[in-house]
Amino acid sequence: MIESHNPWWKGKDFLKEDSDYRKWLNSKVKWVPSLIRKINLVPFSLHFIIGPRQVGKTTLLKLLIRELLDKNVNPRSIFYYRCDQLADYKELDLVLSEYFKIKKAEGIKTSYIFLDEITFPREWFRTIKLWIDTGRLENDVVVLTGSLSLYARGEIETFPGRRGKGKDFIMYPLSFREFIKIADDRLADKIEKIKDLNITEITDKCFKMRPWIEELNDLFELYLKCGGFPLAVKSLLEHGYILNEVKEVYISWLRGDLIKLKRNESLAKRILKAIIEKSPSIITWNNVAKEFEIRSHKTVFHYIDLFEKLFLVKVLYYFDPNRGILNYTKGKKVHLTDPFLYQVFSEWCLTKRPDKFAVIESIVASHIARKYRVGYWKNKLEIDVVVLIDDKLFGIEVKSKPKVRRRVIGKIKDTIYLTSRLFNLDPLAVPVSIFLACLDV
Repeated sequence: MIESHNPWWKGKDFLKEDSDYRKWLNSKVKWVPSLIRKINLVPFSLHFIIGPRQVGKTTLLKLLIRELLDKNVNPRSIFYYRCDQLADYKELDLVLSEYFKIKKAEGIKTSYIFLDEITFPREWFRTIKLWIDTGRLENDVVVLTGSLSLYARGEIETFPGRRGKGKDFIMYPLSFREFIKIADDRLADKIEKIKDLNITEITDKCFKMRPWIEELNDLFELYLKCGGFPLAVKSLLEHGYILNEVKEVYISWLRGDLIKLKRNESLAKRILKAIIEKSPSIITWNNVAKEFEIRSHKTVFHYIDLFEKLFLVKVLYYFDPNRGILNYTKGKKVHLTDPFLYQVFSEWCLTKRPDKFAVIESIVASHIARKYRVGYWKNKLEIDVVVLIDDKLFGIEVKSKPKVRRRVIGKIKDTIYLTSRLFNLDPLAVPVSIFLACLDV
């Protein structure tokens, strides 16, 4: 049973018999996820890799296995199992017990155990906790992946003091910077990183890229279509458009998670429709409930909270510019986290995709939120994204028109403007394609 999941047990060259690795190897458009450099396979470690479905977690595991094989690690010390066919924690225990019989017979001291889609077996954590507590994994490295339902249920939090050297990793869709590396690696090599959001560094790094504005704008137009999900990226770069079956894959995984988490699909669609149609306006849960015929504002809150835990949306709260804190009682901005999701969910919810600059604002907000705490500010004027950095507030505005003016609002001393093509020094304005290309996320 478990041998079919581990073809490299015949010898490291047999990794090519693995269907996931073979798909990656034969793909015209392929890349090694940057996350691979951050995962330290030192025992004892219990790592969690979480992220939306179809974001490349399985491929990441197979590439980690390839690295171990390239280091001449005993192939039988590397155990992979896809858990979506297991019913519960008891079946998971049987699978691990079967492998440990092989481990004992082979005299293997340290194993590298990769359990993919760990969220499928009911109460899977009972087995993992028991095996850790009884010391059976004390010399091993365990890497668990899951869709965000794992995160949504708080199951990761059930392992206090049982992680060893392990860490949590979030595998996001490709950022625009990562997309450029795949679409045009020679151009990517010319782009410097913005490591800190400050006026001096943004000016220096972005103005250096001025000669490549046309190339970066063209690539950004592609990114607006495919976003950072691997199947969509490959489809667009290989065929020039996104295949319908690719869109269907992403709808299927969301529907599957809704069923697994016992949520109503019709309600989910109505709330997603509200997010799309209102983006990037400020909304309240009450107004969404009334306008989209949802029984209670609490229902709206619970579904949007779930979507955020599934990394489908990012909620921006109001930043008080004088006190430098978030106000959770005022209206919210809710952004989908990837431009491809706007295309997929707009079709699924039978509504129009928001205009281009609404989607761009969402891209900027979700990119920045990967690294910093973000919100928004609005009075008579508005700042689309307010970023908290070391007790200081930094503003970012996405502008569809090339008109900018200097603003100081409370503790928001600096605001930059992201435009289509405009460069300006005071106030600072740079093209959004260049800013996101330089942003180190």
